[in-house]
Amino acid sequence: MPCKAAQAWGGPIQPSPWASPPWLHPANVTPRVLLPSPIPRPLRLGLAAAAIAFLAGCSAPDIRRPEAPALPATWTSPVPEGAAAAPEFRAWWKAFHDPALDALVDEALQKNLDLAIAAHRLREARLQAGRAAVQFRPSFGAGARTLQDIEAADSYFHASIDMVWELGLFGAAGSARASAAADRDAAVADRQGARVAVVAEVVRNYLDLQAARRQLQLLDRQAALDERAARLAEVRRRTWTGATDEVASAGVQRARTRAARAEPEQARARAAQSLAVLLDRVAPDPAWYADGPARVPALAPFAFPALPADLLRTRPDVQAAEAAVRKAAAEVGVARSELYPRIAITGSLLYAYNLTRNRRTTSDNVPAIGPTIDIPLLDWGRRRMQVDAQQEALQAAELSYQRTVRSAVAEAEGALSALAAQQNRADALAQARPALAERVRAADVQARLGLASEYDGLAAQRAALQAEAEWATAQDARSLAFVALYKALGGAPLPAEPPDAVTDAPPEAPSGEAP
Repeated sequence: MPCKAAQAWGGPIQPSPWASPPWLHPANVTPRVLLPSPIPRPLRLGLAAAAIAFLAGCSAPDIRRPEAPALPATWTSPVPEGAAAAPEFRAWWKAFHDPALDALVDEALQKNLDLAIAAHRLREARLQAGRAAVQFRPSFGAGARTLQDIEAADSYFHASIDMVWELGLFGAAGSARASAAADRDAAVADRQGARVAVVAEVVRNYLDLQAARRQLQLLDRQAALDERAARLAEVRRRTWTGATDEVASAGVQRARTRAARAEPEQARARAAQSLAVLLDRVAPDPAWYADGPARVPALAPFAFPALPADLLRTRPDVQAAEAAVRKAAAEVGVARSELYPRIAITGSLLYAYNLTRNRRTTSDNVPAIGPTIDIPLLDWGRRRMQVDAQQEALQAAELSYQRTVRSAVAEAEGALSALAAQQNRADALAQARPALAERVRAADVQARLGLASEYDGLAAQRAALQAEAEWATAQDARSLAFVALYKALGGAPLPAEPPDAVTDAPPEAPSGEAP
């Protein structure tokens, strides 16, 4: 019996060419009973998520701290010994007890351009790490356009919301995150290395500046002796009581003393300019060129409990080399993940509106969602060669890490040896100073008693002044060796971090102790 709709149209409804085939007609389909799954739906979803997580972890590289090379249990160079405790590792320059030096270091930590550059690079690395963390999360986009049908009869407006979710299976997601995290850790180490270098350079240039000023003061005293010797030589020439070449010798000595000023003056100017650059100043402080008394930092003997193994956690370059190994291992994982299919879930929700007929169309408003699989078939070995290349890069990074550790130990050993040598030199010269001072006093007594001339006593004063200059040079060299030692150890203050970035900082040595 024809339906009412067919009667309304004047006849029976003709079968549509798009109608279901006869074998799908309800009368021709054998009915069946769909039994519910014995596995609850939440559990099925959980199992699917677990399977995805398992695939995500497949082929993930073993990224861990590289094995450190064998290190000596103790130092082979002489280790400082003293009653005083070791300087605080993060504020070792305060062992000089110089407030002016402390102020310069604080200013450099605030204004140095290298530190500012390193801070920006660290922030960049952290942002890149955050980007890698969300790289394999679903991304959504929206679009809109107008178009016509194929017959150019109607115009349509299409608006869509699209979703793409690359699952990052086979270790792709974990390797990408590990690579970005290694870059971030390397940037943290580089920033700390910049702080170590800046602090050491500020202290070294300050010591050079004060050493040059002290040398100029000693040369001023030497010039005063030369002037006195020249006047006495002239008197002895007129009275025929001295040798004929004494006046000429006095003139030569005066010229030598004036010429000797060139080197410390150049050193003073060089240190002042370097300090200005380190502090980001337009010009050096005029007080640095003043001829007043030099501030001679005093360094008392101290104990040194650090061990070679401590360099692994205090040297920024060692930490950077370690991060390079972890990045190379992560890149191996990224290359391996390229050997496997890339699976993504894509979806789209379309809204269509017929502008010509001024009505919404429902035929296109169908949401679509499904997987997209990219399967590598033939690339002539390109992906496999990339894996092999990253394996070679990993081995090179491991060797570079071992070389960095060896170099760190050698640098610290050299600094310890230099510190001990300069300490022995300063002690030996200090022992000679009392004898020379006694010789000067004896010559002065003989001159007052008329047993010797004042001119003859000037030689003893000149020898004592020369010994004082040598002792001062040894003291300055010892201070510079101390700076080199704590630079080799990686000593520098840790930066002030926001609460969410504290974990990026290198480990801090115990307070009041060497690392």
